[in-house]
Amino acid sequence: MDYALIAYLTLGFGVVMYVILDGFDLGLGILFPFAGNARHRDVMIASVASVWDGNETWLVLGGAVLFAAFPAAYGILLSAWYLPLILMLCALVLRGVAFEYRAEARWKGLWSVSFSVGSTFAAFCQGVMLGSFVHGLQVSGHRYAGGPWDWLTPFSLMTGVAVVAGYALLGTGWLILKTEGALQAWSYRIARPLTLVLLFFLALVSVWTPLSQPAIAARWFSVPQIAYLAPLPAATAVASVLLWRSLGQRRVLAPFMLCVVLFLLTLLGFAYSLWPYIVPRALTIEEAASPPVTLRFILLGVLVLMPLMLAYTWHTYRLFRGKVSGAGYG
Repeated sequence: MDYALIAYLTLGFGVVMYVILDGFDLGLGILFPFAGNARHRDVMIASVASVWDGNETWLVLGGAVLFAAFPAAYGILLSAWYLPLILMLCALVLRGVAFEYRAEARWKGLWSVSFSVGSTFAAFCQGVMLGSFVHGLQVSGHRYAGGPWDWLTPFSLMTGVAVVAGYALLGTGWLILKTEGALQAWSYRIARPLTLVLLFFLALVSVWTPLSQPAIAARWFSVPQIAYLAPLPAATAVASVLLWRSLGQRRVLAPFMLCVVLFLLTLLGFAYSLWPYIVPRALTIEEAASPPVTLRFILLGVLVLMPLMLAYTWHTYRLFRGKVSGAGYG
């Protein structure tokens, strides 16, 4: 049994769950300043009050699996991303504090701004780290050989803004699903422009990445690899058209689900481009993996914890399903 591959798939699953679940509530924070009035902002908070903290559990799982199953990759990535990672964690803390304090504050303006700034900056930092990961890190042996600011490039800044736009679109899908009336109508109105913005960034990444990375260009455009990649842009185009139509038809569930599909296709495209590396063009999955006995121990723990996390997530979303019409959390 290939324990390294199983650990990699487990790590990937944790990343996907985090991006989707925490993505939409970060998206709400990004959209927060643009909501029509204070009551709309209260309803936005109430729509995620019961689930937002559980969403971040998947970030902890991903970090734990990376640390235990791929320690060499963990050391390189942590060294390369020390500054953006610390800034992201500070932004998440600011966001969490603002979320809780806003409910009790007499003057909510400061905490509303803090919630929005924390959400936006956390999303931006995630996008910057993704961009630097795709662009490649300077590695010598099993050590990071670059500088503390190498993660800050034009490409990573672009991907940072792209992730902010993507999370905002995911947030509108959530609001369409969970709210009604004027707030839902506002979400429909801004979803289409955000869809165009996200598609622009997807196209930009699709052009910029192969031009700057010859190895990825060979993976995308050589034969027969191009045949393996072709379904991804085709599926992305179909999902985009369906999303645009569902917004015009005022569908309720479809916009959120199609936003999720776009994110899944994008992540799958990144995974295809970088396979089999866990540190692009430096360390493969097998080279970075822990010894088999360690991987077996880790996966045994995951085998116990993963069903519990999935059950908890399913139960929470099922319990708090339906529309949110009141402002019950501040």
